[in-house]
Amino acid sequence: MDRESDLCQGDVGEPALPVAQVLLRLQKTVVAVVLRIRQTIVQSFVVSSVVVLLLWIAAFLYGSFYYSYMPRAAFSTPVHYYYRTDCESPSSFLCTYPVANISLMRNKKHVLTFGQAYQISLQLEMPDSPTNQEQGMFMIRAACFSRDGGQVASSSRHASKQLSASSSRFGILRYQSDLLRYLGTLLFLPAFLSGAAEQKQILDVELFSDYTDDPYTPSATAVIEILSNKVQIYSSHLYIHAHFSGLRYLLFNFPLISAVVGVSSNFIFLSLLFLISYMRLLLKVEWSPGQLRSDGLLSFDGTTMNNNQQEDGKDAVLQNHLVSRRQPQQM
Repeated sequence: MDRESDLCQGDVGEPALPVAQVLLRLQKTVVAVVLRIRQTIVQSFVVSSVVVLLLWIAAFLYGSFYYSYMPRAAFSTPVHYYYRTDCESPSSFLCTYPVANISLMRNKKHVLTFGQAYQISLQLEMPDSPTNQEQGMFMIRAACFSRDGGQVASSSRHASKQLSASSSRFGILRYQSDLLRYLGTLLFLPAFLSGAAEQKQILDVELFSDYTDDPYTPSATAVIEILSNKVQIYSSHLYIHAHFSGLRYLLFNFPLISAVVGVSSNFIFLSLLFLISYMRLLLKVEWSPGQLRSDGLLSFDGTTMNNNQQEDGKDAVLQNHLVSRRQPQQM
């Protein structure tokens, strides 16, 4: 009876060991999969964070370069004229020509960038009056001065550069015959009566076609003088436009393409630096002095062989146990 009970217990316990092994292997597989998924998620988050950070740094570097390298493309300011009226002769009302001082500085910074070519023009809004029509041609003179009040020209410059600090141009209203003037007045009479339109002309005068500021004596103010004491003016504006060339021309006329190329170049450069730094750090960790031994790779092979021998020993003990359990059943 005892032998039969032992045989029954052996029959019940024999399949329990393989089931435990299967469950153990299944548990290890599930844990390995979970750990692998977790590691993949962490690596993806780290990689995406690094990529976003590098993109932000690349965009910041390009923006800093753009705003420091690109000058102001256009600048405009109203021009207010002044003149003397304390004349000794009662016949003349204006003793001097209309003159205007214009500051070429904003927020204590120079408007003109050193080495950049500019086009400077003056816009005059003048009434289409008989006085201006009889005035005919009149001269407009402009000169640039430094902060200390000296004209932006010196004896060390060439003659062509001395002329670049001052300019004289003429202006004249567009001619209209009396018949055209009468017809235009009749045609736009309702607009003139309602104030929607005015009888005026806008005159554009180019003062400097290619003005380049000197870095040693930068321009701080500009003086504009109209050499006529009979001219009539509604308002006046000074316009400064930059003539870009080379890299500045590409950055200004193709901003989107330039931004994509600039940010991409910075991103590639920063990525290479990050990869090189990461590889160096990784190699230092793998080949640290604490892990180096005199036997080199043999120590690693020895540890691997010992682990394999231990696993083989465990398998042999397991097989011997199974054989010992099967022998009583056969008897």
